[in-house]
Amino acid sequence: MEAAVRRPAVAGRFYAGDAEALLGDVQKLVGKPKADVEALGCVVPHAGYMYSGHVAGAVYGRLKLPRKFIILCPNHTGVGRALAIMTRGAWMTPLGEAAIDEPLAAELMHEFHVLEEDGFAHLAEHSLEVQLPFLQVLAPGFTFVPICIGVGGYDVLAALGQAVARVAARAPEKVMVIASSDMNHYETDAVTRRKDQRAIGKVLALDPRALVETVQREKISMCGYGPTTAMLVAALRLGAQKAVLVKYATSADVTGDKQNVVGYAGLVVQ
Repeated sequence: MEAAVRRPAVAGRFYAGDAEALLGDVQKLVGKPKADVEALGCVVPHAGYMYSGHVAGAVYGRLKLPRKFIILCPNHTGVGRALAIMTRGAWMTPLGEAAIDEPLAAELMHEFHVLEEDGFAHLAEHSLEVQLPFLQVLAPGFTFVPICIGVGGYDVLAALGQAVARVAARAPEKVMVIASSDMNHYETDAVTRRKDQRAIGKVLALDPRALVETVQREKISMCGYGPTTAMLVAALRLGAQKAVLVKYATSADVTGDKQNVVGYAGLVVQ
């Protein structure tokens, strides 16, 4: 059977639907890439490029990007399996196809049996899709494994992170783990910034368990705390020593509306 190509769900809405315009936007958001940071993982936002693209671009522009990625995203739609992986095929954006790393995906499935093959969970999910144009521009020819996370308990997230680390450690080439997440949602700018600093502090402290506990206790609506937790666990097993906040912003920085904002953080874990 021919492997499926996942069609873009948010091209023309979250980012430009035209290849030339999209290329120009990504180049503008990244600026002149420094590519001076070796990282095991990162956290990048996933709102429309006009809102959070400058934060994502700041992260991607700093990283020495490998050719293989495991990309962890939240499940906003509520459909599909709780831990949904795609192991074959490609994802399409206006810039072309991005191939799934089939051997790496198969090894992850073997390593962590809780993962389930499920393209349906990814079908309308934007949070992973919006990362791909950055990688297509900055790391052409890359391959990736998409995992959509719809669970929030620390134990299963930590188990996923441990499995990701074991697979990455055995890989013949470097594998970077990308966690897609926005921060607090739909409160005032002041409240969002205060809540976000609490969550960001746990990432900077390399404390994934405390991140989960803080998000849940403080009612921080960080949609991708699951992916971020799993990424942190994986990075720690792979030898991470520090995390750095590259850029922070809220939607109010673009819209001027400080009453109903979303926070965006870009972090790297080294």
